[in-house]
Amino acid sequence: MTDIIERLTDSDRKTEEEQPLDTGELTPYVAPLTVPPVLRPTSDDVLQETEIALRPTWVRLHPQLPPTLMWGYDGQVPGPTIEVRRGQRVRIAWTNRIPKDGEYPVTAVEVPLRTDGRPQSTTEPGREGVEPNKDVAALPAWSVTHLHGAQTGGGNDGWADNAVGSGDAQLSEYPNDHQAVQWWYHDHAMNITRWNVMTGLYGTYLVRDDEEDALRLPCGEREIPLLLADRNLDTDEDGRLNGRLLHKTVIVQQQNPETGKPVSLPFTGPYSTVNGRIWPYADVDDAWYRFRLVNASNARIYDLVLVDEDDTPVPGIVHQIGSDGGLLPRPVPIDFDGALPTLTAAPAERFDLLVDFRGLAGRRLRLVNKGRNQPPGVSDPAGDVRYPAVMEFRVRESCETDTFELPEVLSGSFRRLTHDIEHGHRLVVLTPPATKGGGGHPEIWEMTQVEHPGDIQVPTEGVIQVTGADGRTKTYRRTARTFNDGLGFTIAEGSHEQWSFLNLAPIVHPMHIHLADFQLLGRDAYDVLGFDPAIGGTRVPIRHDAGTTIPLAPNELGHKDVFRVPGNQMLRVMGRFDGAYGRFMYHCHLLEHEDMGMMRPFVVMPPQALKFDHGAGHGGHGAGHQG
Repeated sequence: MTDIIERLTDSDRKTEEEQPLDTGELTPYVAPLTVPPVLRPTSDDVLQETEIALRPTWVRLHPQLPPTLMWGYDGQVPGPTIEVRRGQRVRIAWTNRIPKDGEYPVTAVEVPLRTDGRPQSTTEPGREGVEPNKDVAALPAWSVTHLHGAQTGGGNDGWADNAVGSGDAQLSEYPNDHQAVQWWYHDHAMNITRWNVMTGLYGTYLVRDDEEDALRLPCGEREIPLLLADRNLDTDEDGRLNGRLLHKTVIVQQQNPETGKPVSLPFTGPYSTVNGRIWPYADVDDAWYRFRLVNASNARIYDLVLVDEDDTPVPGIVHQIGSDGGLLPRPVPIDFDGALPTLTAAPAERFDLLVDFRGLAGRRLRLVNKGRNQPPGVSDPAGDVRYPAVMEFRVRESCETDTFELPEVLSGSFRRLTHDIEHGHRLVVLTPPATKGGGGHPEIWEMTQVEHPGDIQVPTEGVIQVTGADGRTKTYRRTARTFNDGLGFTIAEGSHEQWSFLNLAPIVHPMHIHLADFQLLGRDAYDVLGFDPAIGGTRVPIRHDAGTTIPLAPNELGHKDVFRVPGNQMLRVMGRFDGAYGRFMYHCHLLEHEDMGMMRPFVVMPPQALKFDHGAGHGGHGAGHQG
């Protein structure tokens, strides 16, 4: 990968008043794609840390816009692509060099819900006369960096409370003892992740190994990271775009009786950025390319399709070879016209893609978002897709013939996990926003099976009954619902666990578990009408829907750490918690949900030490059984 980052000249740094502001629609595909520079820690001495400084920077998101104030790792948006070899232990000093008295780069507003049939105003730029949130404007430069996907000790993981202020550094050590993979790093500061990530604090991280090398995949300038993120922009008093980052969300409840605060939807914006630029284009050769894609959006779920100049899908040239946790066993064709009509990417999911541009010289292909075109509601955080454009590929003729051939087998080391492996169980329930005693937003409930259900009167708040595929009805009681509730899950290092996520709401939650790689075991449909939000429990058992079969998609069969859990489904995943000890988190990766309470801690400790655990309310290994 070559550093072709655009550098702003002094003339680019003029104030917004001096810049010609755009009075119309932005033109797509006029800015070249920028590729972050590659940072390779080279020292063999782990005590010699690599410093990556967080700094303010001015970024031209689009040629028709004035520069936008942002924060970036090493002053770049996205941050540099960090590349290491498997087993290369490195220390990174994430140093906060953002001035204490600096301006916070994001303007935040909450706007009323439209009920007249028009698309919600989040599809439009500007604040609509709403005054900015003064508390967001007053936020300091308080940040902590989480290397998403990494297997590293809890003290290095980027615990949300352990954010550092201006002038301080977070020192994290990463063993990188992992198969070849694309991780990514981003801010994870408690309560304010949604705004800090929007400032530009994200980047990608690649681990290489011998198995990947043996495939001789496209590399160098033909391996390109693609970091997607949707954004919104503010306008001046004349309605012209001023380039200012705008976090605009829709209020669905004016005042929550529990908190006294309004309840709003997760953020989705009208403008898609790739590598920090709105709707860029990339010049590519008529050859094979490898794209390392990550959805770095707050909440936007992309349904991506590659189309030609006539907006017709282009099948047969895109192949997925890896997911969150590394290489897939075999390539999965993304047909855009068959079994996988779109490439669905939820926030924080990664996709390792090979694209065959051979025979397409002179063509222009476009990556577009074919997401749902309807006003957002409580059940639809993806919201209205005002502008489907994402980016354009301009295929040029190359002088040399590309002889690369797609391998039939990618990872010979991959092994499927099955129920035959000794494992514990956890049941996690994702509740609707209006559940009794809640804060007006969906919640994570940790559940423990009741050994003597006859002792509990049903319905009761916090008690859920589930009738599974075997026809047996089990009773569970809630043991935690907020981040600050007592520790629930204590896990023996090296053990396998199955986690079952039961979603009682119609919204899709992308769930992320820190530290471990998981494999999806299956999806099951459930009739959840027995759950009564007004009670906070079930009136009648939630029942498995035997008449509905939900197969796993072929590109879901690899190692993953983010899993989409649609409403009325139970998703079962299994993973091994190995290679590190400490306190970690799991949460919904819709950043607004994460900030508003959909996050819980868990602890991994040596099994020998866990034998001396006296419970104290902990859900020990194997608690919350749901087979």
